[in-house]
Amino acid sequence: MAEYIAPLEDQKFVINELAGLDRISRLPGFEHATEDLLEPILDEAARFASEVLSPTNTIGDREGCQVENGGVTVPAEFAAAYRLFAESGWQGLDCSQDYDGMGLPSLIGSATTEMWQGANLALSLCPMLNSGAIDALEVHASDELKQLYLPKLVSGEWCGTMDLTEPQAGSDLGRIRVQAVPDGDHYKISGTKIFITWGDHEMAENVIHLVLARLRDAPEGVKGLSMFLIPKFLVNDDGSLGDRNDVFVTSVEHKLGIHASPTCVLNYGDNDGAVGYLVGEENRGLACMFTMMNLARLQVGIQGLAISERAYQAARDYAKDRVQGQVLGSRDPARIIQHADIRRMLMTMKSLIEAMRATAYVTASALDTAHHADDADARSAALERSALLTPIVKGWLTEVAQELTSIGVQVHGGTGYVEETGAAQHLRDARILPIYEGTNGIQANDLVGRKLLADSGRGIQRMLGEMAETDAGLAARGPDLDSIRNALATGRQRLEQATNWLLDQGHDVPARVDSAAFNYMMLAGTVVGAWQMARAAEVAHGKLAAGGGNADFYNAKILTAKYYAEQIVPRSAAYLDAAVSDSSPAMDLPEDQF
Repeated sequence: MAEYIAPLEDQKFVINELAGLDRISRLPGFEHATEDLLEPILDEAARFASEVLSPTNTIGDREGCQVENGGVTVPAEFAAAYRLFAESGWQGLDCSQDYDGMGLPSLIGSATTEMWQGANLALSLCPMLNSGAIDALEVHASDELKQLYLPKLVSGEWCGTMDLTEPQAGSDLGRIRVQAVPDGDHYKISGTKIFITWGDHEMAENVIHLVLARLRDAPEGVKGLSMFLIPKFLVNDDGSLGDRNDVFVTSVEHKLGIHASPTCVLNYGDNDGAVGYLVGEENRGLACMFTMMNLARLQVGIQGLAISERAYQAARDYAKDRVQGQVLGSRDPARIIQHADIRRMLMTMKSLIEAMRATAYVTASALDTAHHADDADARSAALERSALLTPIVKGWLTEVAQELTSIGVQVHGGTGYVEETGAAQHLRDARILPIYEGTNGIQANDLVGRKLLADSGRGIQRMLGEMAETDAGLAARGPDLDSIRNALATGRQRLEQATNWLLDQGHDVPARVDSAAFNYMMLAGTVVGAWQMARAAEVAHGKLAAGGGNADFYNAKILTAKYYAEQIVPRSAAYLDAAVSDSSPAMDLPEDQF
């Protein structure tokens, strides 16, 4: 079974040439984030991912996790790997130096996140959620809570969780019923949460729950939600651990994939009441939680990229080794990578993965600019861009991951359906990605409702304008890139057509807009991916013309971009047709005929 190897060359190419590390390193606070620093960090992260995390992946899938003596146990190998992860300082890579983090950009953090997730998706969910908790507390918590909790979370000694879902309240957070009652300088919390990822474990000294709950006199719906910090162990004023808090795991779910990531049912307040501390203002908890959720959505999109990369590596290596059939036009035995259909599948995987990586990293770069640029207009434009791209990264990347992990099984043939090869695990692990952190239907509605219609399309029109500007650079490279240039122009026109249609329909026929949203999201992802691949091909062509560097890599980049242009961009026509089609049959069909 193949282990994970970080795709360092492409990661560094995207970070430097497409996501603009040189520009990010000129932002206040990021002056130390130069290419010279990037190289050893990514090299060491790649080693850690392949040598420490990757070997635990199959172990976790086989052993899973369970509740014992009121707590969750995970494989011993997970605990050992996590301790090394924390001791090596990886949790604090892109955290503020105010709390002993390294203060590196999200762009670099996204690359290491891809490595952790590609090496072991189940284990990497723990530090991923911790990152979200750190962000939420840094933005919304009181200074007292920050000083007491953030250094331990940033070091990885403690871990954070996100506690939203209840039996009656999944995506509809307005139905949350967990209650909070003021009690001196804190609150007492009671109720039940379900589907809490890494909601309990003993890999860290403490688990810090960020919980949405409702005060008794709060307004109904999401406007009545508040966020509370509930530690598994109470924390004394000096930072030492005190008594066990009244929050306990009652069970873990038995799932299709990510078996060793404990998905917990948590009860608060079965005894004296769980002690919780308000984060932010009363009845403003959803805004606090969205700080955590927005980061999580970007990182779940990167999970789609990461698991696709791992599936691709396994399929590619198997195809290079497996002998079956004969070389076309010859009697010589063939390795299956010599067959055209296998190459079609592998090139589909490779081209989409490279487009996914570029889209995700460019989004992370926009976040860095939004948070650190001196100029207010630059911050505003970058915030708009990152907000626009985040639902695309979460939605499109995780949908594509379903396709690519399935192709990974197909390349293996019958052995791919057998668990020992690992290909089936990638498919099973990937299946959760379009569901959690907001289903992809929610991402599509967010993209259309909050990011397109809310600003009358200004943000996406600006992005379409930048795509059009790429044409001049491609044209300057001569006919070599004509197929890429033409495909980008066609895709851009289709996205613009769908955008204009939605803007025309948006406020008059909401049902049609809702029906169009998913296909619009997939169209946008396909075209944004084409844009990034076109930019990559332009850079690679220039590098070849200048001489130096890895010519094999640059030639492969151009060929991969051509494949994307000729074989993937045509999907945009189907997404456009489906988006603007008549949605009435689906809405008119009587319920009893489903």
